Amino acid sequence: MGFNGSPATAHPKGLYSTEQEALERAQQIGCDNVHRNNGRWMPCRDERELHRQLRKN
Repeated sequence: MGFNGSPATAHPKGLYSTEQEALERAQQIGCDNVHRNNGRWMPCRDERELHRQLRKN
C-alpha cells in the first residue's frame, strides 16, 4: 500500500491535517467520504469502514 502524503501532514494511522488530504486518500482506497477524529481528518465514513477498505487493498 502506497502513501502519498508527507509525514508532516499525516499520522501512520491515517490522520490528516485537512479534509481535502483525507478525501484524496479516501478516494485512493475506495471510500467516498471522510470523518473527524480528535481534531484531525480520516478517510472513510468511520474507522470501521477505513479498516475494511485497507484490508481489501
